Amino acid sequence: MSEEAPHIDGGADQNADILVRHDPDRQRYELVDAGASGEPVVGSAHYRPYGDDARIFFHTVVDDEYSGRGLAGTLAAFALRETVETGLRIIPVCPYIKVYVAKHRDEFGGHVDPVRQEHVDAVQGGDGE
Repeated sequence: MSEEAPHIDGGADQNADILVRHDPDRQRYELVDAGASGEPVVGSAHYRPYGDDARIFFHTVVDDEYSGRGLAGTLAAFALRETVETGLRIIPVCPYIKVYVAKHRDEFGGHVDPVRQEHVDAVQGGDGE
């Protein structure tokens, strides 16, 4: 796994023990509750590599118990920034990621490719090219 992000500042320390990390073997970014027994994964943003220069983000989820804390946005920001920093393009099949990049067009707009049917097929078919 790649490095972890610093603890998330969520006000009233509700997110004090939440970390964001990249698990490339599982092709996902994870939110981890480092303060809970066993450090469970409480959210994730899944992707598939596409060609040599892109990642298709296709599913983002945060456990209900952790919703309403802004964690999905923190997870998306970390995943997308790391993707861009590694020189990869973003293909937002996931509805949440699609909205996130649209809202943060200044930061990510130049790094997003439009979703085409072949991208959806790659995710649904499991081949990821």
